[in-house]
Amino acid sequence: MYKTVFRMLRTENVHRTLTVLSLIVFVICLIALGRIFIGYWEQEKLASQARQLYYQQSAVNHAALEDDRIEAAVNEVSAPGIRTAFQGLLAINSDIVGWLNIAGTTIDDPIVQAQDNDYYLSRNFKKEDSRAGSIFMDFRNTAEMPNMNTILYGHRMKNGSMFGALKAYGDRDFFNNHRTFRYDTLYKSYDIEIFSFYYTTTDFNYIETAFSGDTDYLSFLHNVQNKSMFKTDIVLNEREPILTLSTCDYTLDPVEGRLVIHGILRERYI
Repeated sequence: MYKTVFRMLRTENVHRTLTVLSLIVFVICLIALGRIFIGYWEQEKLASQARQLYYQQSAVNHAALEDDRIEAAVNEVSAPGIRTAFQGLLAINSDIVGWLNIAGTTIDDPIVQAQDNDYYLSRNFKKEDSRAGSIFMDFRNTAEMPNMNTILYGHRMKNGSMFGALKAYGDRDFFNNHRTFRYDTLYKSYDIEIFSFYYTTTDFNYIETAFSGDTDYLSFLHNVQNKSMFKTDIVLNEREPILTLSTCDYTLDPVEGRLVIHGILRERYI
């Protein structure tokens, strides 16, 4: 009898212990999820602030052009300086170098640049610690005079922010219907025409920024064009620079996998 009672008490204690442990794990998971969602909320709030600053200044600049379109347009093209649209953002962070807007996605964000490719992996455009980081330009590039291959990086966030939205280009219809997007620097505006989308790993050097000559560059262009999942009728030449978008991806490798998009830079004249 005593053995039976002892077993019952021991079983009851085990159940109580398991229940308490389960509750503890549940609470920890709730806290972790709460932190993630708060992080996403703070990230979106910050993104909205950046967009408000940028587009308000853009509207001011546009109004100036409407008042005196010819003179303002000539000044913008012939004497490039820092454009009005970026003044508010630059007052917050002098590392701002541009803006990226891809229609059909959530990508509508400032571009920053540091002296290396690590700093903005974990900092937002205000230089605050952030899991989402920022969209940033390769430190070897320059916004004032585009290299033949300008590279932008961004995290593949699970909520679709930063470069998480680029996975949409894996759908053929989306790729065909969103082949162009807008890229602005402190000095000029560009329409980007996409000619290649593919998955790869870091073993493939798609982030070259310097080429020995026209032949070397054209060979690079044909190489990345041939890797594209979807073919286009774009004829590439050695005179046109490109923009490359790069983010992590798990399709080919959970650590070294990458998703890459290449597009031709075509200057937009106001």
